[in-house]
Amino acid sequence: MPSAEGARDWLCDPRSQVSAHYVICPAGRLWQLVDEAERAWHAGAGQWGSLTDVNSHSIGIELANTGLQPFAEPQMAALEDLLSSIRKRWKIPPEGVIGHSDMALGRKIDPGPRFDWRRLARQGLSVWPQPRRGGSFYDDAQRFGYAIPAEGKSHLLQAFRHRFRPGASGPLDEIDTALMADLATRWPRD
Repeated sequence: MPSAEGARDWLCDPRSQVSAHYVICPAGRLWQLVDEAERAWHAGAGQWGSLTDVNSHSIGIELANTGLQPFAEPQMAALEDLLSSIRKRWKIPPEGVIGHSDMALGRKIDPGPRFDWRRLARQGLSVWPQPRRGGSFYDDAQRFGYAIPAEGKSHLLQAFRHRFRPGASGPLDEIDTALMADLATRWPRD
């Protein structure tokens, strides 16, 4: 959408068949579109851990940004305030804060490689891994919550790097494995 207002209006239009609980514009303005206790249709098909109906178990926050430009300071500040309050209300651990790209590998890319996940982690609003002795990247990824798509593992590596190693490229390496090994210890799965 060419503007945050256009995105907001589209998310409120029944013809779009999509919605979100919140939209945050680059200037930091926040619109609540759906009550947090109600289901919004922001995630679509995807999976996080054993959860396959992400829409029914999440609060969707849309950031007006293509993911290719830096996220504006007022937008990030508004997101931090919102995340802090949502996490307190719903008792969501930092490991439970994910992006569309985490749960819909290969289908969604947002928030994208320019999003500052490390900034959120420094405030306890998300996680950031520390390297540890590596195991199996793909087994550890599943323990953390990623669902490996049948069509290939490259989508997982790309989503992981956009979030935890922006700018990294090339084949899977020891740093990827060491970081994923740490993440696998963060969220015990059922």
